[in-house]
Amino acid sequence: MSGHYNLEEALLADYDQTWSHNGVSGERIAKRLGELSKIGLTAQHGVSRVGFSPLEQQAKELVMKWMREAGMTVSQDDAGNVVGRIAGLNKDADSIASGSHVDSVPEGGHFDGPLGVIAALEVAESWKEQGITPTKPYEVYIFTDEEGTRLNGGLTGSRAMTGALDMNTQVTLKDADGLTFEEVLATTGKTLDGFSQAKRENLGIERFIEVHIEQGKKLEQANLPVGIVKGIAGPSWTEISFEGKAGHAGNTPMDDRLDALTAASELILYIEKAPLMVSTTGVATVGKMQVEPNGANVIPGKVTLITDIRDIEEHSRDQIVSNVVNKAQEIAHSRNIEVTITEKMRTPPVPIGEEMTGILNGVFDDLNIDKQYLVSGAGHDAMMLGAHIPVAMIFARSKEGVSHNPAEWTTLTDCTISAHVLKQAIENV
Repeated sequence: MSGHYNLEEALLADYDQTWSHNGVSGERIAKRLGELSKIGLTAQHGVSRVGFSPLEQQAKELVMKWMREAGMTVSQDDAGNVVGRIAGLNKDADSIASGSHVDSVPEGGHFDGPLGVIAALEVAESWKEQGITPTKPYEVYIFTDEEGTRLNGGLTGSRAMTGALDMNTQVTLKDADGLTFEEVLATTGKTLDGFSQAKRENLGIERFIEVHIEQGKKLEQANLPVGIVKGIAGPSWTEISFEGKAGHAGNTPMDDRLDALTAASELILYIEKAPLMVSTTGVATVGKMQVEPNGANVIPGKVTLITDIRDIEEHSRDQIVSNVVNKAQEIAHSRNIEVTITEKMRTPPVPIGEEMTGILNGVFDDLNIDKQYLVSGAGHDAMMLGAHIPVAMIFARSKEGVSHNPAEWTTLTDCTISAHVLKQAIENV
């Protein structure tokens, strides 16, 4: 059961200790990933630590404690974003920054997000051990609610900070308990007015580099510990609600039904094929659906689903979204039911520039690591910053490509190698 699970011990079991050098400690990374894993640990040995929850804040508080111990000054804005800062020799310069998030999907894994935060913090720890003061300020970020599970949004903290969050839309969001965004904020001691103040007119960041697990199989197939991300696909979330008429499952003839679930099912089968009609890199998913009244002997009267559509090219992603919306309207018309379509999020894809890719190329050469270039189908906080400043991403190998699942696994050796790559990249910027 959950109380007997020890992530730290599991990580250390097959660790290559030769990678604990140059101020970077794999043992410290294991300990910290292990400590974070206890916050929201489930009986299945996964983690449930959703955004805007006490558990997310508890995880932030733990990392803030480590930041202070590493000699960083720590602050938290009104969106909940945490910043640990080393002033550097040139205190007035824009910072070089790294980081990720500590929230999770329900029953998620222990590496998606936390690895990026801990690797970024490990750079500061390594400098402390080596007695190094960076020339430019260095900042470690923990962004709020990256996963977007509670309010069907995602990248909330980084969107708030960069001004990409539409507050008119945000205030209409509700969680599964019917709490509005404002009410959800209140449970964390924050307000709408304060949240709006998280937007920065000037980011104060020169470059941002994020470490993240791959969440795919390419590095494992190539037998490589880390890879270089060439671009980040932009996600688009759309809420589609079909409304027919609930009725008795026994007394309503098949030719006299307004079944919202069969309409939704027809759309879902279309969505499965929709990306390949437009693009070889696009993907589309329906991972969340609500059926009302949700009775075994009741014809579904209303079904609400969320589509997640992504591609590395904005024009093809948008074409897929448009096709799905048109299909939903066509299905509703043919079945004589109502459909309501609400866009929840549409984020542009982010290409990684040649300069940042070149910096990582040089680090891989120095560390004698073969280069593998990857595309991120998942959205990340780096993509929000990438609309304003140069960004880069380093992927660490994922066992069998599994993510958002308790079986999510990246070896401690690969975690530590990613920290070395990040450290040298930041020192080379």
